[in-house]
Formats: sequence, structure tokens, C-alpha cells
Amino acid sequence: MHKNPQDISRREFLDRAGQLSATATLPWIIPAAATASQTGTSPSNRITVGLIGHGVMGRGHLHRLVGDREVQVLAVCDVDRTRCEEARRRVEETYAARSPGGEYKGCTAYNDYRELLARPDLDAVVIVTPDHWHTLQSIHAVEAGKDVYCEKPISLTVGEGRRLVEAVRRYGRIFQTGTQYRSISTIRRVCEFVRAGGLGKVKSVFTLWGKLGHNLGVDSYAPLPFALPAEPVPDGLDWDLWVGPAPWQPYNKAYHRNPSPGVVPWAFSEDFGAAAVTWYHSHAADVIQYALGMENSGPVEFIYPGRGAYPTLTCRYANGTLLHLVDNWDMIKNVYQAVPVTARLAGNFGGVFVGERGWLTSLTTGGRIEGGPEELFAEMKLPTREVNAGDNDHHANWLECIRTRRPTSCGEEIGHRGASLGHLTIIAYKLQRSLKWDPAKEEFLGDEAANRLLRRSMRSPWHL
Repeated sequence: MHKNPQDISRREFLDRAGQLSATATLPWIIPAAATASQTGTSPSNRITVGLIGHGVMGRGHLHRLVGDREVQVLAVCDVDRTRCEEARRRVEETYAARSPGGEYKGCTAYNDYRELLARPDLDAVVIVTPDHWHTLQSIHAVEAGKDVYCEKPISLTVGEGRRLVEAVRRYGRIFQTGTQYRSISTIRRVCEFVRAGGLGKVKSVFTLWGKLGHNLGVDSYAPLPFALPAEPVPDGLDWDLWVGPAPWQPYNKAYHRNPSPGVVPWAFSEDFGAAAVTWYHSHAADVIQYALGMENSGPVEFIYPGRGAYPTLTCRYANGTLLHLVDNWDMIKNVYQAVPVTARLAGNFGGVFVGERGWLTSLTTGGRIEGGPEELFAEMKLPTREVNAGDNDHHANWLECIRTRRPTSCGEEIGHRGASLGHLTIIAYKLQRSLKWDPAKEEFLGDEAANRLLRRSMRSPWHL
């Protein structure tokens, strides 16, 4: 029997939250070529960057940035003084090691990201803060004339995401969403093969969506409004600024602590994150909709389990393709019977595509690409079926586009649509009913209760 959040003891909840955040997603894997860059770019031609957020993911991004000799990190920001000072030291020690005199003191640490954005000498920022900050900080950055790399999901509501898209375009900035799995060369080849019709018509796609109960003991597919007990705020942490535009919650270590208990510890709470959307689904949605040619659109219907023909929540696209959300990969074989029982299905951050001509995986962290019949692989001409997460050019694409002013591989609209797929799924789970969706107008058809969940207000004085 699953428990409600109020029935879980404080210690039990914190233990489970730490386990969940540590296993739900992976830190950034740095391409070897990025850290081995030996370009002789002069300081005047380097792209100047500021980092906003220095948790587990932020450390990965900073490692990538300071390892690139075409980039100069001039500023770092975090509301946790310990993390912020650690970032500044890391930048200065890295650059000092390259300096003929062995010294460097050119990186400034900030508590408030608005002070960092006010610097006229920054070209761009990388935003690696908790989810509830992504939209507002990105909008403030483009308003300040900065190009932006923002971690996923780029919003917590559909309404937020649309406002972000509008702002990026209004100010003519370069934007990259941090869904890097599409930029792994092997995954990209699979997606392009499916997109070009290599499987014929794609009938079904399957991807993971797990319950909070897997680790937290809560029977919910959606994040919940947990009310955790107040604890003393650690020295050096600006908790009011950490909460920012979200509804006020007192400090509790389940949201934030040093050292971090995992990559995204806050995501179980709907005030700060989006559960599966934060953990892995934004990556999967991006890869899947890229392969389907739907990356600038979305489904037209969300079919609630038990209200239709499918045992798990299913999204239907206008061309008839169905996206089934499953608890585990065995359901594809045992419940949907869509692939052979001998199929090896492992990994995450993508999907399993089933078409007229066969089936293929686009999964990372689970080994090689699988599928059948075998002639599909001869047609794809993959250099390797192995998936190397470090073999990606996601940051490099962003930096190149800053120079050329061309669109990135995963720009604002694509990032918005990938996040929106998860947000719409959460709404269907919360309302426990099927919903019709207009992806052009971005509204539910004939359901005002559902439409009210497309946006939320921000805590004063923050606003969009």
C-alpha cells in the first residue's frame, strides 16, 4: 500500500529523496575534445560567459567552460556562498595554471544573478539553477542582451515556456536548451533515420514515466505540494533568494544542502520542480519529438489509462502516432507486446520506436542501439551501435551559434515543446481524465479546469 506524503516520517522522506535524486538522472558527461582544446584564440576573441548555479550539474558545466580556450568565464553566481566561492576558486585556479606567471584573479562571485547580468562585458550565461528559476532567469538574461544556455526543463508551466520563447525572439538572442542527448552522434543518426521514414510510418513510441513511489513511497506520477518541516538555514545560504518566484517554503535539507545529495534533489516538489520531467522525461521528449518531426508541435490528445484503449497514459499525435508512457521496459514486451520477448531494452533519455518496417531504440546509458530486423542497421550505416554520452557537441553548437547568429540545434521553441509534453502529461495525471489539446493555440479543447493549470502566479515581487 502506497503512502500519502503526510504519512511519511521526516527521516524516511529525506532518506528516500536523497536516493531518488542521486539515481534519477546523470551529471553532465564532458566530451573529451572539449577539455583537450588547444586553440590559440586571443582573449579579445573569446566568448565571455557567466555561470548561474553551481550544484552538481553546474560543476559539470563549469568544467566544460573552463576547458574550452575559446571561452573566458568572467563571473559565477550561486545563492549558496560555499558553492559560489568554490566555483570562483575553480575558475581562477584553472586559468592560473595556464598563465605564465601562475596567477589569475579575473573571476567575480555573485550572490544575486541580477548583478551578474548587469555586467556589460558578458556575452552569454549558462543557467543551472533549480527548475522554478529557469524561465525567469532566462528572460532576464535575454533582456540584458546575453545569449543563454539553460538547463532543462526550461519552464514549469506551458505558459512560462511560451513567454520565454517570445522573449528570446523579441531580443534576438541565441538560446540552447540543455537536452544534450540529441547531440550524441549515434542517437542523432537513429533519430534522423526514423525522421526520414526508415521505419515507415511510426505506429507507437514508448518511453519511461515513473511514480514518486519508486523511492519516496508516494503513489503519484506527478510532483506534489509537499510541506516539509522547517530547519535552520545553513550559514551562507540566501534561502529567500533560493525560493525566489516559487511559493514560500521554509528551508529543509531535502531541497538543498552541501554536499548535494543528488543532481536535482528538489524535483519531487511541484513548487520547485517537475518530477519525471526534471529527472529524465525532458531528454526523452526532445529525442522522441525530434525523430517524429514533431519537435515544434506536440500531441493532440492525452488518453488517460482506464478511459481508453491503453493500459498506460498515451499521447496521440495528429498523424496517428501513439506515445505510450510506461513504468518499465518490460511493459513493452509483456503488456503491449510491441517488440519480441527476446528484445534487449535498457537505458533511458530516449524511446523505443515501433514502425511498419520494424523497431529501434534511441536510449542512452543502457548499451548499444537495439532493433530489428537486422537490415535496418545496414540501411542506417551507423559507424557504431554503441552510445557514448561524451560524444556530443551540444555546448560546441551553442558557442558556434553565438558567433554565427544561426539557430542552435535545440533552441527556445524546441525546448519549450519538449518541456510542455511533460507538463501536459502531469495535468492529465492530476485531473485523472483524457484531454484534447490544440498544439498551435496551446490550449485544451473545452476544458477550462485543465486550461487553468497551464500557468501559475509567482511570489511577489517576482513576475514575468
